[in-house]
Amino acid sequence: MVKNKVYLCGSFLTILLSSMLMSACHDVFDIHPYDVDFQGETNVNKHNIEKIYTNCLGKDTLRVVVTGDTQGWYDEAEALVRSVNRRGDVDFVIHGGDFTNYGATKEFVRQRDIFNGLKMPWVGLIGNHDCLGTGINVYRTMLGETNFSFIAGRVKFVCLNTNALEYDYSEPIPDFDFLEMELTADSALFDRTVFCMHAPPYNEQFNNNVVRAFNHYVELFPHVLFCTAAHVHRFECNDLFGNGIFYFTCDSANHRCYLVFTITPEGYTYEKVDY
Repeated sequence: MVKNKVYLCGSFLTILLSSMLMSACHDVFDIHPYDVDFQGETNVNKHNIEKIYTNCLGKDTLRVVVTGDTQGWYDEAEALVRSVNRRGDVDFVIHGGDFTNYGATKEFVRQRDIFNGLKMPWVGLIGNHDCLGTGINVYRTMLGETNFSFIAGRVKFVCLNTNALEYDYSEPIPDFDFLEMELTADSALFDRTVFCMHAPPYNEQFNNNVVRAFNHYVELFPHVLFCTAAHVHRFECNDLFGNGIFYFTCDSANHRCYLVFTITPEGYTYEKVDY
């Protein structure tokens, strides 16, 4: 009987300690980092694309900020927003992807809320880090489809998912079917084109088995001005295919720098802005 009492007492203590531990863990981990439930705005890109189209209708000069890779650098992202807001001459902002380090929902939410502090509309592409865990699902709910386009003035901005490595080549990335549709979609509304992506051609993330085919599709679009990318965490400007179409990659947020493109009827100029 004494042994049974000791056993029952030990079992009770085990249950009590487990309950206390679970309660403490619940306070620390109130939600799984890859739970896709979150509060606040969804379909950010769709809402802002509507604003961009309306705000830029009839404009022959556009000023666009391009940034990317703000993953984990929240203070720097907030400083970027303040810097862009002070300019007063920017039509919209393009985030080239990698909002997150781990694809966690809370990372997406915080970055969305920071960029919603912009005085002008913004859109965000998907980065390779944003694909981790359930990040793809969060991205699609919060921002939208991983391939999308919009028109500003008479310029079509074609925004592509180029993170082939993260999908283990299980999906067509880049998606040539999407590009074919974009060639003719709204064709009466644009006569110049800008391509935006996270990983540029010849990067390890890109499906370089089809890099020449990708360039072929790009060249089919009317008057391609330039292409933008992120991912490499440094500024680069390269004519990757020797055809006069330059690929610009922007610095990561910890370098406290973004790019500003000014598109005019004569062409475009760009500047690097430190903040």
